[in-house]
Amino acid sequence: MVIGPDTRTIVLDHDVMLDSIMLGLRRGSGDPTHRRIGNGWLRASRTPSGPVLIMIGATGRTVRARAWGDGAQWALDQLPRLLGADDDPSGFRPLPEHPPLVEAHRRFPYFRVGRTERVIEAILPSCIEQVVTGKEAFRAWRLLVTEYGEVPPGPGGDPDSPVYGMRVPPAPETWARVPSWKFLMAGVEQRRSRPLVRAAGRAAALERTLALTFADADRALQSQPGIGPWTSAEVRQRAHGDPDAWSIGDYHVGRAITWALTGEKLDDDACTELLEPYRGHRYRVQALLGMAGHTPPRRGPRMTLPTHTPYATRGRS
Repeated sequence: MVIGPDTRTIVLDHDVMLDSIMLGLRRGSGDPTHRRIGNGWLRASRTPSGPVLIMIGATGRTVRARAWGDGAQWALDQLPRLLGADDDPSGFRPLPEHPPLVEAHRRFPYFRVGRTERVIEAILPSCIEQVVTGKEAFRAWRLLVTEYGEVPPGPGGDPDSPVYGMRVPPAPETWARVPSWKFLMAGVEQRRSRPLVRAAGRAAALERTLALTFADADRALQSQPGIGPWTSAEVRQRAHGDPDAWSIGDYHVGRAITWALTGEKLDDDACTELLEPYRGHRYRVQALLGMAGHTPPRRGPRMTLPTHTPYATRGRS
């Protein structure tokens, strides 16, 4: 028997850019934890109170949500923060010498950095995404979550339901028990699976970083073996809502930002210097430029994906 959903209508003090927030949480178009449905989104998550499936729709400042499962009340109470209610962009001012950023801010004045307040759900896929292409990482995430995640609460059993095939991310203790050969079959070698399993074993301590300042959370995350500046930034962007956590160390991001603002593709050191006037909002710069489509033109062939595992080979298109 499907228990009826809890519902909530909230009105924020800014128009809600729902797609920009949810696309930042979804790990590729096949992510079984997130799905676009009409003009809204479905999100399956594991809250401190238990699993939840939440359906979110937004029109202007008004947000309507329905949630199923033991985590329904937690997810509905947390929804304003997920949608950026705690983000304060008032100190952000694009410099006039950076016209692409000025234009991006004009086009997306209501962009807010949301926070999921689920650290473990951010750190585990970020470990999978280390040092590989997005396509390879998204495929591995999809395979592992589909196999080890659980069907979300609510109307998910009907093959005609838009929820069909979705999964709640596995619990930390489940991740900790995934055999090494299963990671390898999904294309995740030990260099990435080891920090993932370690993080799963320290889930409670990692969740406590939500009570810290952004700077202290960064230091605490990077104190974990296998978690460096890039992984910490990816986690803080999502779980903590840190508007300064730009993706330093990413192969593409620094080059894209410097190309947008200077016309040249430069390294992370140059990007860090260029972003200094925006300290406190450096991830906001990254996100705005990305939404505005400021990426350097591609020249040459794309990187070839590895084919050394059964799952990786099977998933090739």
